[in-house]
Amino acid sequence: MTTDPKTTGANPPLPRQQQEPPGFTQELDPRPDHGEQSYRGCGKLQGRAALITGSDSGIGRAVAIAFAREGADVLISYLCEHEDAKETARWVEEAGRRAILVAGDVQDPGHCRRLVDRAVQEFGKLDVLVNNAAYQMTYSEVEEISDEEWNHTFRTNIYSMFYLTKAAVAHMKPGAAIVNTASINSKMPSPQLLAYATTKGAIANYTAGLAQLLAEKGIRVNCVAPGPIWTPLIPSTMAPDKVEHFGENTPLGRPGQPAELAPAYVLLASDDGSYISGAMIPVTGGRPML
Repeated sequence: MTTDPKTTGANPPLPRQQQEPPGFTQELDPRPDHGEQSYRGCGKLQGRAALITGSDSGIGRAVAIAFAREGADVLISYLCEHEDAKETARWVEEAGRRAILVAGDVQDPGHCRRLVDRAVQEFGKLDVLVNNAAYQMTYSEVEEISDEEWNHTFRTNIYSMFYLTKAAVAHMKPGAAIVNTASINSKMPSPQLLAYATTKGAIANYTAGLAQLLAEKGIRVNCVAPGPIWTPLIPSTMAPDKVEHFGENTPLGRPGQPAELAPAYVLLASDDGSYISGAMIPVTGGRPML
């Protein structure tokens, strides 16, 4: 039985709502789909160990659930959303895999190194690194963006990837994979998300360059470019009127659900993607990335 992609998720208008950053899943209306009831694994990541940043909620939670159901143990890295992170861990453990919870700020290079060390300590290895944590805020004027805001966005979104990669590669063997979360903004920047969009463009280039650098080691590097996806990031960083119409401008007419991203991450992390490196996979609801 096929499913109409225009009606798979909630269609705008969405309820007007706003949260304080970083946002929490339990306050979202409607609740996002992370694949809790729908994702079916088939052993594509059996016995592997993964570190996923920003995996308390949204895309990160969906990837953690999918990875666990494919057979991977998961270190769940998050900032401070303890209840959301515990819920992600519950789903990982329900799939019969180990879940390790580690809170902290990936802006800190020391914390990034500790994340990798903890993963190796707990699992004895590290096979997959998913750099997914992100920060964004909306501004209508460039003058509104403070130096601190600009630095905060870059340190969270792109510096952390460098810190984590540098620490992780020392433990990775041929066949390991790094998957980064870019964005449709890497090619089609929203002016109201200037700092965020700029980091996402950097992530696309970082991915392409790193893939070439690590190819000799047998480590693949790719990224996924989501379009508008319904996560706590949206009502915690956008005005209520923008939230109401979020995703309406896609050809499919709706925002994506986190569960709709997970298969792309599984492909890039698994042996099914053995000849894919340096690529960016768009998951954008039909919006072209020019």
